[in-house]
Amino acid sequence: MKKASRLIGFLVIVALLFGLMASTYKNVIKDVSLGLDLQGGFEVLYQVDPLQKGDKIDSTAVESTAKTLERRVNVLGVSEPKIQVEDKNRIRVQLAGVKDQTQARKILSSQANLTIRDADDKVLLTGKDLVQGSAKQEFKQNTNAPAVTFKLKDSKKFARVTEEISKKDENVMVVWLDFKKGDSYQDEKTKEDPKYISAASVEQAIDSESVEISGGFQGEDGIAEAKQIADLLNSGSLPVSLKEIYSTSVGAQFGQDALDKTIFASVLGVGIIFAFMLLFYHIPGAIAVITLTTYIYLTMVAFNFIGGVLTLPGLAALVLGVGMAVDANIIMYERIKDEIRIGRTLKQAYKKASKSSFITILDANLTTVLAATVLFFFGESSVKGFATMLLLAILMSFVTAVFLTRILLSLLVHSNFFKKKMWLFGVRRKDIHSINEGYNVPDLSTPYDKIDFMKIAKPLFVLSGIVIIAGVVIISIFKLNLGIDFTSGTRVDFQADQRLKQVEIEKKMEAIDLKPNQMSIGGDKEQNASMQYKHDLTKEEISKLKSTLHDAYNADPSVNTVSPTIGQELAKNAMLAVLLASIGMIIYITLRFEWRMGISSIISLLHDAFMIIAVFSLLRLEVDITFIAAVLTIIGYSINDTIVTFDRVREMLANVKVITKASQIDYIVNSSIRQTLTRSINTVLTVVVVVVALLIFGASSIFNFSLALLIGLVTGVYSSIFIAVPLWGMLKKRELRKSENHKLVVYKRKRTNDEKVLV
Repeated sequence: MKKASRLIGFLVIVALLFGLMASTYKNVIKDVSLGLDLQGGFEVLYQVDPLQKGDKIDSTAVESTAKTLERRVNVLGVSEPKIQVEDKNRIRVQLAGVKDQTQARKILSSQANLTIRDADDKVLLTGKDLVQGSAKQEFKQNTNAPAVTFKLKDSKKFARVTEEISKKDENVMVVWLDFKKGDSYQDEKTKEDPKYISAASVEQAIDSESVEISGGFQGEDGIAEAKQIADLLNSGSLPVSLKEIYSTSVGAQFGQDALDKTIFASVLGVGIIFAFMLLFYHIPGAIAVITLTTYIYLTMVAFNFIGGVLTLPGLAALVLGVGMAVDANIIMYERIKDEIRIGRTLKQAYKKASKSSFITILDANLTTVLAATVLFFFGESSVKGFATMLLLAILMSFVTAVFLTRILLSLLVHSNFFKKKMWLFGVRRKDIHSINEGYNVPDLSTPYDKIDFMKIAKPLFVLSGIVIIAGVVIISIFKLNLGIDFTSGTRVDFQADQRLKQVEIEKKMEAIDLKPNQMSIGGDKEQNASMQYKHDLTKEEISKLKSTLHDAYNADPSVNTVSPTIGQELAKNAMLAVLLASIGMIIYITLRFEWRMGISSIISLLHDAFMIIAVFSLLRLEVDITFIAAVLTIIGYSINDTIVTFDRVREMLANVKVITKASQIDYIVNSSIRQTLTRSINTVLTVVVVVVALLIFGASSIFNFSLALLIGLVTGVYSSIFIAVPLWGMLKKRELRKSENHKLVVYKRKRTNDEKVLV
């Protein structure tokens, strides 16, 4: 009997879902906070050092400095700035969307230490003599010229100071902001743009609590400069010295271009996945399209809810999450097809597949969660954003691809409209057996039945060994092309509106004493340039470089600077992250399966990671922090694929009472791989489509990241099929040979008195 109410319920749920998404998606997109690499801006990590030798930096001084920086950032009018205290003596400042990065950098790092001196540079008054918050930008009454006024705590002291100055031969009161050792009024007074703010003549003692600084501010720029000085004085002087140990800045146009390209690539990749699911799985494929669309929407809603900042790698993680969500769907759909083929009804097939696939999906996702968690705790900046999005993507893919898929599919299955239309679930009538034939899922024929995976495993092991040895030779000869993340230095990327010539750029850089150690020009029209410096440029050098490139090529470059301290820390954290992720996975797989499966899985993972490293070494591609993110992502993906096959191994073992022959192990390994191979191929294809789209059409800044993912995906599916499971089979045969009676007997969790089976 057909139950139209189930079909109506399905249509109502779908209509409500798409109605909600259609009516709110604009607000969701509008509320997304874009990172530096997508809207421009800059990030800087300061190390807080004592202002004078012998001083100690405590948490109070660091917190006070952070608050002072926050007040200065508010002056800049940046929306949603992020200022975080890290470790004991570090402060990270992230300013997305700031228009004048040079000005912002100057305001942040300025000591704002006001001193009033005489012509011989003797200190007469300091910022401690000011009334806090009294500074104002005003205009002189007579000339209407910009001026800065502030109040002093003690007018009598000011009278004594001005009287002292008036009696000198050179009776000038010099106002300095951030006077440094080596500065001198006598040197600066002859310059067109002196370092001091003003130098006013004093004829007599001035008994007043108000002080006016004027004369050095001209035109529109003068008004802005006067306001900036007033704001700096009000924000307070920094009680410490700030040293830049890491910084990155991205031009607004550079960020917008990266965003446009990556969104286009993402939409293209996801569109192809939707088409594939519809063509290959029909009705279940249509449900996958519904749940995947919901997944993207819910992930963005959750990301906004936790106040996440979307970066380029984060956007890539969102799209890669589509691949994980597809995987959960494919695992279930393939199992439904198998259950239908052995003769079960559609309802029976759905019930059986729903139950058996849940644990598989859970195991597969938890290992990726482990990799993403390690990335979150050991990653920095955009890598942390990538990990955050990846964790959310896993959670939301589980909610949509597991629970929502089951709700929608259950309604269609129990409507009875499709009980005779098995072709709509991807199964041809001629492939369906009678349930009376007694077929089990492992007995079903597959397109891969002629392939003996255990037989070809050994020669493939040898081949992999040869490739690994070749890789070791390649790495020992060429080494890794480590980026500034690990070696320290500065990287400058910019896009011009004309064809670039390397010689011309080098001449311009040489003219400002900033000739790069390494340079490359690329892009379709050779309009993109990348320059690297072995030392980390100062903020003054960065300002000079940006100004030169803007004047010559109308370019707003992206600049990334890493100090040796941070470079060493990033390298150490990267190695620790990979190590911890690997150990965690061994422990998890051993607990959920057995230690031989854990060892086999990790060997295959190390194989995948090494292949990526070897290719990058051979092609001289740069290895940066996002490369580590790609390696850890592949570890999560590859183990995901391996676990699905091992889960089928575990299922087959549960049906075997005792193993007495090596051929039984061969049968289990071969059947498990054959039964899950279609799922492995379909899953990796869907993810590869997205990665290739990102590789071809995405932003150039994530090219290496996408390439590492592509290499890892291909080697990952290879190692899961030809290394991990066959290696487990070999270890199991060794256990069989070592057993006293050449039998392997183990127990089910729920066993009868005499029931002994291999698990």
